[in-house]
Amino acid sequence: MPHPRLLELRQSHPPKTTDQFKTDSKINRFNSYLAVKITSGVAIMWCAYIFAIIAFISLPEAIAGGIATTIQWIAQTFLQLVLLSIIMVGQNVASKASDQRAVSTYKDAEAILSELNELREAVAKISIGPR
Repeated sequence: MPHPRLLELRQSHPPKTTDQFKTDSKINRFNSYLAVKITSGVAIMWCAYIFAIIAFISLPEAIAGGIATTIQWIAQTFLQLVLLSIIMVGQNVASKASDQRAVSTYKDAEAILSELNELREAVAKISIGPR
């Protein structure tokens, strides 16, 4: 008889972000759904381009204000506004690669487990065989 964990593995799949929407309260599900949708919308390069255009609109005024104002513009406007989206895009790319590695590892483990089960059955047949 297979181990209970093996039965559980055969019935489950690697977890996904959207899986959490099914377990929490309605408010938590809504909050999670909204957060994922907003994050998905902001974590694209087009959003970073739009943010950069918005930031550059205020650049002449920042330069006219002097060095301190320009530094504040760089730190508070450009870096926070534009780099946020770019970092999120990078994290999404890295996350997808990590997810692919996790699924591959999961499938490898299933394959090894299957091979071990076949080997165990073969050994059991040999040890039960005629003497």
